[in-house]
Amino acid sequence: MADLLPTEDRKTQLPPLAETGWAAVPRKDAIRKILKFKNFSEAWGFMSRAALAAEKLNHHPEWKNVYNVVDVTLTTHDCKGLSQLDIDLAKAMDKMAPDAEVQRNHGEPVMSLCEIRARTA
Repeated sequence: MADLLPTEDRKTQLPPLAETGWAAVPRKDAIRKILKFKNFSEAWGFMSRAALAAEKLNHHPEWKNVYNVVDVTLTTHDCKGLSQLDIDLAKAMDKMAPDAEVQRNHGEPVMSLCEIRARTA
């Protein structure tokens, strides 16, 4: 069972992740990142690579994929909050998607290219 991430580790490890687009989830001890890729194939490739990393860590993300968008939330369910596993998986995911666009404002709607095209057609 994983332990909750200590306060000192949160102070040192979360700010660098925030710089790459990870943000706290309101009312949940978790971090979230919304990545936008050029197309579905790139999004799926990222998810495949991330799934292999998650499997190695035995720690799996909560995520959603719509066409070119991957919306990821990381938290550790057995300790009911952030653990070192979340930090490690976030860092690994960041290395897998250096060119993805990041939607930093999580308050605005998440729209895939399909949805954007449908609105302008």
